[in-house]
Amino acid sequence: MSRKKLVRFAQNELNPNVVQAGKPIFEEIKGHWNEKQFQNPNPIVVELACGRGEFTVGLGREYPSQNFIGVDIKGSRIWKGSSTATAEGIANVAFLRTQIQQLEDFFGEGEISELWITFPDPFPRDGDEKRRLTSPKFLDMYKPMIKPGGLVHFKTDNTGLFDYTLELVQAREDIEILAFTHDFYQSEMKDDHHGIKTRYEKMFSDKGEKIKYLKLRFKD
Repeated sequence: MSRKKLVRFAQNELNPNVVQAGKPIFEEIKGHWNEKQFQNPNPIVVELACGRGEFTVGLGREYPSQNFIGVDIKGSRIWKGSSTATAEGIANVAFLRTQIQQLEDFFGEGEISELWITFPDPFPRDGDEKRRLTSPKFLDMYKPMIKPGGLVHFKTDNTGLFDYTLELVQAREDIEILAFTHDFYQSEMKDDHHGIKTRYEKMFSDKGEKIKYLKLRFKD
């Protein structure tokens, strides 16, 4: 392991906005994010596969009356968002280091107000369908964690994953599609995201890839 990663991992251990194994809060946080992490009753917004945390931190800047949690397993990536939030004094941002498959171990029923799935691995092979973050397995896991009427947002550059997801949710009776587009930055929805782009999104956009976006909610 490189010295740079070791330094970043050590800083994650010290940063209070990082929730990870080895910290007492890691075992206690489920159902208690407002109380134990943020010390306020504000709505909780979660970003999955947050990477370096650009989007999580950007949303935190724009919406100080909400709490934002980026989830990723890569500690060296989380370090970037954690350090940025700390340096800027953004107290409504935190990061959870865990496998997304374990998400239900960290959020109680109805604890999440909004969920963002941003540029996940598309896992294009048919045998990898269960690993896609928009597969039935994952959608069923998210559903009880999201409060009634809570939103789910999905952004990707991958046409195959987007079409797979759109077809899947259109067939589900427990999901209401609120909006979708195959070209987000040419749509009327583009201003809703305040121009916040992750490093990967900017890379894809600069190459001419069209960004796809889907907004939905689970029915009561």
